Amino acid sequence: RHNLPPQTWTSSINQASKMALLAWEKETGIQLVQVNGQRRYGGPPPGWEGSPPPAGTEVYIGKLPQDIYENTLIPLFQSVGKLYEFRLMMTFSGLNRGFAYAKYSCQQDARNAIATLHRFQVREGCAIVVCRSTQKRELSVDGLATSVSLQDLEAVLKQVTEGVLSVTLHTSPYQRQAKLAVLKYRSHQAAALAKKVLMEGNLRLRGAGIRVHWLHPELKQKLQLWEEKPSSSQVHGGKNLAVPRPVALPPALQNVLDHLNILCWSHHLRTPVFITECVQVNPDGWQRFWYEVLIPGYPVPINGFTWVVRDRQGWSEHDKAKVAAALHVLRMLGESLHGILANSQPFPVLEGLL
Repeated sequence: RHNLPPQTWTSSINQASKMALLAWEKETGIQLVQVNGQRRYGGPPPGWEGSPPPAGTEVYIGKLPQDIYENTLIPLFQSVGKLYEFRLMMTFSGLNRGFAYAKYSCQQDARNAIATLHRFQVREGCAIVVCRSTQKRELSVDGLATSVSLQDLEAVLKQVTEGVLSVTLHTSPYQRQAKLAVLKYRSHQAAALAKKVLMEGNLRLRGAGIRVHWLHPELKQKLQLWEEKPSSSQVHGGKNLAVPRPVALPPALQNVLDHLNILCWSHHLRTPVFITECVQVNPDGWQRFWYEVLIPGYPVPINGFTWVVRDRQGWSEHDKAKVAAALHVLRMLGESLHGILANSQPFPVLEGLL
């Protein structure tokens, strides 16, 4: 589609905003470092003294226009508190991926950012999402050979990563004749470094098409439901981990979410991340939810609104909103919803969506 070399046409995308960013960097003296698909300011910033901020000081920023950069975002988020670090996720073409992370010097500044900037319009008609960021510490490694043992995997991980607390092995829900490992680390930083090492693929791990991702809560719940007592070890101490069984979603709901996850993996996309928020409650019990689905690897976030109602079975309204969001994504990807739900029992949230 492009007649120019890649380095030429990617530079031409959103050129005016890129030039404005360069001018702002020169004027302020701020240095931005781009590595591994993200561009970072600070961590620590110039003049920082003392230890890094504690947990609970980072916020997630979503629904960003893809042609907006740090020259707009950093001053905005600095206006409500002292920034320790700002990370903007980037595409190959130089557009942002629609989301970023801002870490503040203290928890109060992070709370101020959420209270002040959630739904702030960075430009007319473009309201952003600002919410608390979760510090991830668990990884999933899929595509391991069925012959891989827990002991072999632990030995490799101890050699090439640091801070691993536990390792569990499961049958892969996404690949036939393969295993999936869940790795838990001491800190987010240790997990992030381990993820980078494991993604480089230079390890002696037997398997074809090995994929390393942050462990998504839905996959974690699925594994807990499927494996009452997975083979597990506590790396420091040798104790087996007991895994509690959470309340399961009804089949119709879980079937939709499972299908979307598998579809994303088959298209080399990562596990979808759902954001849901109740924006209206009616006297008759119906609630209106806003939702957004972020699929790493997919060019834009997908969002919309849906109505859900509380039922006597006690299923979460947020879970129902997630299913409505998943149905929206599947429709956009051209999937047949009737085929997905053919073997599922009826459920109130699905009424009126097909």
